[in-house]
Amino acid sequence: SVLSRYENQITILSDYLEEFPETDEPVWILGRQHHLNSDKSKLLLDISARLWFTYRRKFSPIGGTGPSSDAGWGCMLRCGQMMLAQALICRHLGRDWQWEKHKKQPEEYHRILQCFLDRKDCCYSIHQMAQMGVGEGKSIGEWFGPNTVAQVLKKLALFDEWNSLAVYVSMDNTVVIEDIKKMCWSPAQSSSVAHSSAHLHRSALGQNKNTAGLCPGWKPLLLIIPLRLGINHINPVYIDAFKECFKMPQSLGALGGKPNNAYYFIGFLGNELIYLDPHTTQSFVDSEENGTVDDESFHCQQAPHRMKIMNLDPSVALGFFCKEECDFDNWCSLVQKEILKQQSLRMFELVQKHPPHWPPFIPPTKPEVTTTGAELIESTDKLFELEEEFEILSV
Repeated sequence: SVLSRYENQITILSDYLEEFPETDEPVWILGRQHHLNSDKSKLLLDISARLWFTYRRKFSPIGGTGPSSDAGWGCMLRCGQMMLAQALICRHLGRDWQWEKHKKQPEEYHRILQCFLDRKDCCYSIHQMAQMGVGEGKSIGEWFGPNTVAQVLKKLALFDEWNSLAVYVSMDNTVVIEDIKKMCWSPAQSSSVAHSSAHLHRSALGQNKNTAGLCPGWKPLLLIIPLRLGINHINPVYIDAFKECFKMPQSLGALGGKPNNAYYFIGFLGNELIYLDPHTTQSFVDSEENGTVDDESFHCQQAPHRMKIMNLDPSVALGFFCKEECDFDNWCSLVQKEILKQQSLRMFELVQKHPPHWPPFIPPTKPEVTTTGAELIESTDKLFELEEEFEILSV
């Protein structure tokens, strides 16, 4: 009876057009501006194109004997999946890509979606995230906070050869330009090391392609900034800066919500935040034999929820994606102009050089494992054996 409250009810977009108020104020969704008076349908199509991850049931037990549903505890993990999925959409398909029901989608779209299916061999599945969370002090079935899910994504991305993301999670409310550029311009790893850690995608994608991981040049950046915007409630001084982040073309939105109740915030209208809600329990969906996925349940086809910014829990994590170095340079300029120069109490700091009192920055790398083709890591069990070395490299 508890789960039945969250059953997914797919509804035609046009039935929900009036849920947004009549206003001249623009709506901002992940760096794109919409006007309700002239393109309300385009707004909802833009929202429905975002990959929507919710509670699922009837997947294989996590760890073999663990839960087979994440209802009640996996909402922040699902929100982290949504933020990461938006980065991958921008990386492979572009921010302006749109999803339409029953329309044939590019191969890259299905490969992205397969990364998140609820199977232990998919690189960003609930299984991988929950088990990697054990290394962050979270038992399987325990609720994550925004920073914990960011740390888990950073670790899992090291084993993701196809998407080849550099994931930077800021420390102490400080983004260090020097460290990010060092990480994104790190030399490509040797093919033997890449071969030993591409197992997740071999199972998830049905083929072993390391094309992105071994190319020299800027590694696309997923930047996550965990923040505390107040003590018990959000401090009003941060509201304008927080809203400005959704206007940036690099925006991936924000992770947050209320205590033990996570949402994926994708934009705002006035002083209300717009979010995708993971608290709907759907049945497990697997990929088809041809590699495609029945994807209708992965897109929210109703008007999204809204909440007043002042009701937001102060613990949040901002997300940004910079495909090229020029995107990151542009983001730095926007932060200086819109976030830092106009704030007496800064939401976060952006500094050029690595603080001298911090430990040296070492770009995280995959643990170097000597294996043969028959000894590739088949599950996260091996990852835990490498956890001590991994933690050192991830500082």
